[in-house]
Amino acid sequence: MSQHATTKPARTRAAHGWPQALLAVVAAYLAMIVTAALGLWAAGAADLPDGAFPRVVAAVVVLAVGGSVEIAGDAGDIARSDAALDALPLSVTVVGALVAGLLFLRPLRHRAVASAPELAGWALRVAVLWLLGLTALAVVARHTFTIAFDDPTGGLIDAFGATPRVGFRTEVPQTLVIGLLWLAGVLALALLVSPAAPLPRGLLRFQEAVRPAAYAMVALLLATLAVGVVIGVVVAATRGHAAETLAVILLGLPNLMWLALTVGLGTGWEGTVKGPFGLPMPQILDEVLRTGDLAELDLGTLAERDARAWWLLVAAALLVSGAAFLMALRSPARVRPWQHALHMAVALALTLTAVCLLSRVSAHYGLSLLGIGDLGGDLGGEVSLRPMLWQAFLLGAGWGLLAGFVCGLLATRFRRRGEAPPARP
Repeated sequence: MSQHATTKPARTRAAHGWPQALLAVVAAYLAMIVTAALGLWAAGAADLPDGAFPRVVAAVVVLAVGGSVEIAGDAGDIARSDAALDALPLSVTVVGALVAGLLFLRPLRHRAVASAPELAGWALRVAVLWLLGLTALAVVARHTFTIAFDDPTGGLIDAFGATPRVGFRTEVPQTLVIGLLWLAGVLALALLVSPAAPLPRGLLRFQEAVRPAAYAMVALLLATLAVGVVIGVVVAATRGHAAETLAVILLGLPNLMWLALTVGLGTGWEGTVKGPFGLPMPQILDEVLRTGDLAELDLGTLAERDARAWWLLVAAALLVSGAAFLMALRSPARVRPWQHALHMAVALALTLTAVCLLSRVSAHYGLSLLGIGDLGGDLGGEVSLRPMLWQAFLLGAGWGLLAGFVCGLLATRFRRRGEAPPARP
């Protein structure tokens, strides 16, 4: 027995060494690369000239982990161009986060407690290999190609040799810093969400309040995406455009579905769409965002064009209620309804704020030739979408209080884990 007890800690330490860290990092990057490649292929990017496709895939993966990709334009000596892109391909982000989080937790399962140095050492191995992989992707993610579009100047662009070219490259230092912070957030969230993941002894007293709420929020976001996948499959099967729908699912499904969740809960957004360019979005969103220099996007403006937009309110209420009920079921029985309400309010307010920050979009491209055009208009385009953050935070807190309290009361009728509530005198 003594020999067995002596060798067990050694096997535990060996369970999360460098080979396991390499597996976690490679699997996460491979999952993101495959998702990005399939999405870009469905969007038609496989036809990009000069072997640009692998480099664009690398750039999308870099963007997915929060990296910085700089876009530079060149349109000859007599013209100037300008371009910028600030958007996350959140489908790729979610896939990478899920794979990295699951494989990070796998060697730690079936344990209740782990020391802080042990967790830090395991995370450090993953982080070192993660940075090496991200550096390789950042080096590959650079290319320059020609923009092909209808010439509104009657041939002047070709005549003066001012065919616009756009190139992109990664800001490596900034990408590595943000990519490391992204990984740290994913690993920390994985430890918070998983009920089977060990924690240092000093943090065990917080797990009853934090873990059920964190788990419920992740379930809420993933359930929203599952609804989006079903809608996408139905749309592809009944209305055609299967390739375009697949591209949206594999690249930007969370961008659309989490936007719909926040709008359904009452959050307003501001944005605009100008010029021939746009985003793969439902037509109703495009119509609303083209109504002015800075259009307001909310349930009211959507319902003015299609009354079915009110179903977003119903769907969002059901999803939030389901998340609150799940949180209550996973909480110890001694937690009171008012405590459920507070936990849900804090969790939902933070979640909606984070979702709004991640779903922001800002992109533009413009060309000015001999003073014709102003880096916009017919020779360019702009797409922007910005949330009202304080509104999202306050609405999240309000919905959380209501749903948490009601579902906390309902959950008392169901069997829950944890100790029974104390008997009343």
